[in-house]
Amino acid sequence: MSSGHTRPRLVSAQDMPPAVADRIRAEFDAPPLPTARLGPAELVEAARLHRPEALLVSSTTAVDAALVRALPDSVRLVATVSVGFDHVDRSALRARNIALTNTPDVLTDCNADLTLLLILGACRRAAEYGAVIRDGWNRPLRMTELLGIRVSGRTLGIVGMGRIGRAVARRARGFGMTVLYCNRSRLPPGLEEGATFVSDLDAMLPRCQVLTLHVPGGPATAGLIGARELALLPEGAVLVNAARGTLLDEDALFDALDRGRLAAAGLDVFRNEPAIDSRFGSHPRIFATPHMGSATIETRTAMGMRALDNVRAFCAGLPPGDPVA
Repeated sequence: MSSGHTRPRLVSAQDMPPAVADRIRAEFDAPPLPTARLGPAELVEAARLHRPEALLVSSTTAVDAALVRALPDSVRLVATVSVGFDHVDRSALRARNIALTNTPDVLTDCNADLTLLLILGACRRAAEYGAVIRDGWNRPLRMTELLGIRVSGRTLGIVGMGRIGRAVARRARGFGMTVLYCNRSRLPPGLEEGATFVSDLDAMLPRCQVLTLHVPGGPATAGLIGARELALLPEGAVLVNAARGTLLDEDALFDALDRGRLAAAGLDVFRNEPAIDSRFGSHPRIFATPHMGSATIETRTAMGMRALDNVRAFCAGLPPGDPVA
């Protein structure tokens, strides 16, 4: 650990917002931040050259077993600038006695805001409206052309009622939506945000005109929504996913859209980011964003600062605020 007379040694796998970069320069012993995300070999080489106590990564860096094995012994902490940590091989870290921290709480509002953007964009056919404008418009639209779905008054089903799910429920109520949720267990009434608990996903799906996913990634939830689950939704439903791409069977999604079972989808996450299926860019009924749930100046700055707080505490021999077990 760092002594009180030395600055914690840190290597970042990518660039950071200006305020975070300024703090790194002021408080940490770190090489210049990269202008592009470091690949695994580059990150290992930077760690070997600088011998940091901590690595700063995000969900775009896969901290797999091979990378962990190649790290120098100086590395005692991986601080991920994200809530999720399914991009990190925790078993490999534990085998080398390397700690892991994340950045919960600070992403909640922006992720919930983006979820509402996806709901509105998918229901109101925003991708198709944008294409009309980009093509120059040039002609009046018919009364029956490009009609979307009214969001207000719809029933929204939320899968996963953690911080983000609850924030989505609050926002949805502002649009006059009826909100259901499915969770591992029912929340105390004071945390339900006016939503109704449904204990069984299969029982909730037929009631959901809009379905949004807010559960963690990983093996336990992989393929949570596939052809069977999509078939349980009412015809003309809308699916939204701003959680993890692994939750959704993408081929089943395209099939449901092409057959008209689903009216639309709003997606921020995909199975093979960033090399996603080319159909996502061309399908008229998909409103998509490139994994931008936390992408505001305020939130990305707060995430970086929280990660640095964890690094400073850990390197001072104190418990970090956000340890991942």
